[in-house]
Amino acid sequence: MGVAPPPSAARRRELADFLRTRRAAVRPADLGLADDGRRRRTPGLRREEVALHAGVGVSWYTWLEQGRDVTPSPQVLDALARTLRLDQAEHVHLFHLAGVTRPVGGGGYPREAPQDLAEIVDALRPHPAYLLGPRLDILAHNPAAALVLHDLVAAPPGRRNLLWWLFGTEWSEAPGWRETARANLADFRAEYARRPGEQSFVDLVTELSTTSPAFREWWAEHDVRAYEPTRKTIRHAQLGALALHQLQTVPTGHPELRLRILVPADEATRAAPR
Repeated sequence: MGVAPPPSAARRRELADFLRTRRAAVRPADLGLADDGRRRRTPGLRREEVALHAGVGVSWYTWLEQGRDVTPSPQVLDALARTLRLDQAEHVHLFHLAGVTRPVGGGGYPREAPQDLAEIVDALRPHPAYLLGPRLDILAHNPAAALVLHDLVAAPPGRRNLLWWLFGTEWSEAPGWRETARANLADFRAEYARRPGEQSFVDLVTELSTTSPAFREWWAEHDVRAYEPTRKTIRHAQLGALALHQLQTVPTGHPELRLRILVPADEATRAAPR
């Protein structure tokens, strides 16, 4: 029985194979290359052609395709993706195989719900469902979420934000608040790091640091690995304590957004809205 290679070596081998297959799929004419009369032993581009168009050395690119221990920069990976005509999914996969975090480009971030996702959120009733943006703003919610999360989704523009709800209200008295708040703060911290200097993110941190001692203390810890419990209790002014299970998923085609669905965790909660 063979011994499996260490994860880093296995990933480099996968990266090498991915680059070779994508190089073979690109025709020289796709890069505007004229036929130089030389016989091509394999279909697609030569290694030196990829290296030239990506702006890297031939030897270095050869090492990459050989699975050697070299680490490309995000800029080089972007250049390779353009040269190899990768689509969005392949572009993301390339960064994953290289073990490099893909930076978020300029141009802001999603501030409105795509129409198809808004319709899905609405159709998930009777279960509460809502859509979160990278800043943890509520971009869409259905009537069930408006009932269960009333204070959150009824907040004025600029305050319809999960962190404001958790750290700027009386939520701290609810069971499980600490775990929920820390987990959502960790999610936000990761998004914050991907958008250095994004003013709306900076403003949110500044305001919450001023108004919430808990936020200020936990933000200084720089935690990005807190896990939110799937079962939680929400204290509702009219319905009482609601025990809920939460599912979070990343919608296909919208990797910066998060879809959350809540379902009752006990019979009392199941009967409460009725």
